[in-house]
Amino acid sequence: MGNYRFILSGGGTGGHIYPAIAIANELKRRHPDAAFLFVGAKDRMEMEKVPQAGYKIEGLWITGLQRKLTLKNLMFPIKLISSLMKANNIVNKFKPHVVIGTGGFASGPLLKMATAKGIPCLLQEQNSFAGITNKLLKDKVAKICVAYDGMDQFFPKDKIVKTGNPVRSDLVELNATKKEALDFFELQTGKKTLLVLGGSLGARRINELVAHHLAYFQDLGLQVLWQCGKGYYEMYQVNQSEAIKVHAFLNDMDKAYVAADFIISRAGAGAVSELCLVGKPTFFIPSPVVAEDHQTKNALALVGDDAAVMIREKDLEARFKIEFESVFNSPEKQARLSKNSKALALPNATADICDEIEKLMKR
Repeated sequence: MGNYRFILSGGGTGGHIYPAIAIANELKRRHPDAAFLFVGAKDRMEMEKVPQAGYKIEGLWITGLQRKLTLKNLMFPIKLISSLMKANNIVNKFKPHVVIGTGGFASGPLLKMATAKGIPCLLQEQNSFAGITNKLLKDKVAKICVAYDGMDQFFPKDKIVKTGNPVRSDLVELNATKKEALDFFELQTGKKTLLVLGGSLGARRINELVAHHLAYFQDLGLQVLWQCGKGYYEMYQVNQSEAIKVHAFLNDMDKAYVAADFIISRAGAGAVSELCLVGKPTFFIPSPVVAEDHQTKNALALVGDDAAVMIREKDLEARFKIEFESVFNSPEKQARLSKNSKALALPNATADICDEIEKLMKR
């Protein structure tokens, strides 16, 4: 058959954008002559990240509904109509063979128009609690790729395929040695390392916790590799020392994971999927301000399998040291968390999702 054309739509956060790029890269590897177009929300991070990855993107004028009555909400119907019209034009002009939605506002209007024209569409839901856009589209799309069990509470059972979430290819095989990774971050080889991750923007509450416990970590003999987020770097870089390395952002995540012995992290879907592959003892501190509290639900899916520890933000004062020491002082518990989290990893997610897309192409 001739050259395939794919539209991928998703965005608003890295959790929606990154999987879309990973899927596009794998499709491009399989079909080098295929054409790709991304559709995102104007002035969201996809408008910058997607071109950096080498793909064209069109922006829709769309935002989410706010929970309260605001000017933005009054604008919502106008933005929605404008987005539906633009999405219709994009689909008519590009004539995709398959459309892939990875969640976020922009994928709603685009997939609505594509399904109305009979174009086969596939959704990829990263979280254990389905997002609003994907729930609205569930009856119209052909396939829904998920990362967790029990997703038939949100989606039709016959459309669900459990694939897992796409993760960065360099994390599937961690190639650096421990010594190379520690040298890279100027950390010492004889010491255990705590890696702190608050997501690309940083997490205020995690940063406060770490800053407050720096002396405690050093008393335990730990060194700290701390990604604090670019908005917090000015504030926390004063803590930089031989045993505490503060970074706005870690580009070499593969080396950071190799260097780590323990990890503190938010529980976004992408982070959870990566940390299962990495298989290091992890303490999840979910963000309480995300839609449907989905980070807590993501973390609990691992806690239920004895694959991670979760501490809610409101319990940090009372619980943090108790939970941390229960793992730090027990090599058996460390080994168990590692083994159980690795057992949940789905390293072939990107390829499995692309297999499903290829089945739709043959229709």
